[in-house]
Amino acid sequence: MNSDKLTKTALFATSLLILLISAGIVFSLVKGSLPAFKTFGLKFIISNEWNPTSGKEVYGALPFIAGTLITSLLALLICLPLAFSTSLFVAEYYRNTRVSNILSTMVDLLAGVPSIVYGLWGFYTLRPFIIKLGLSDQGFGIFTSSLILAIMIIPYATSLSNEIIAMVPDELKEAAYSLGATRLEVIFNVIIPNAKSGIIASYILALGRALGETMAVTMLIGNSNVIPSGLFSTGNTMASIIANQFGEASGLKLSSLIAIGLLLLAITGIVNSIGRYIIRKFA
Repeated sequence: MNSDKLTKTALFATSLLILLISAGIVFSLVKGSLPAFKTFGLKFIISNEWNPTSGKEVYGALPFIAGTLITSLLALLICLPLAFSTSLFVAEYYRNTRVSNILSTMVDLLAGVPSIVYGLWGFYTLRPFIIKLGLSDQGFGIFTSSLILAIMIIPYATSLSNEIIAMVPDELKEAAYSLGATRLEVIFNVIIPNAKSGIIASYILALGRALGETMAVTMLIGNSNVIPSGLFSTGNTMASIIANQFGEASGLKLSSLIAIGLLLLAITGIVNSIGRYIIRKFA
């Protein structure tokens, strides 16, 4: 077998392995969640009850779906201006300078910090600050966890945006400058139109990271099994409820937690599909 055929076979085997692993994950989630869906039907998705009392068990995923979407989208809104500004600073205004290199290194370092460290920092530093401002009595809640999520996803959005912005051809920018364009006009009329698909991809990646975050959110969201009534109320996400209760769960409760995991996988897939569609439209 020559090298080309060997390479092709190896790549095919690797791709097939990934597909099999993905199929296995989906199969195990579907199999584990069947008792919950057979008992509650599609009402499981829209119900806001969560009662683990033996003999009166009722489970619904709506509070956790709401908590996940609210915290993730709010984190993305906080992340957008900060990540975009940092990307322009690093990749355009101070490109190939010592300041840019230092800041890029720090951003990459933040991306590698474990989530439990962010959670501890949020618990001992950010939470008391929220209490001091009078925004919350105990500092827990949707807003606090969203702030931590925003800090966690900024490096992901920034790093990819840096690379995309830096790939915009210098000839295009120089042509704009030669016509008398200002730096701001070059950014909005040359850089962003050429880099927008990649920039959008970076934010979709960051949103996917926020949707599945577990430990930091679990430590700060308050872990209440109710639909959040406001930004400073407590709640739960799909990942945090699984982390909190999976170890002691059995029977119908265990199946309900697995069903929440399946729904989280579905939501992540939908978000990624929407992102891919948007990227194709802007490409």
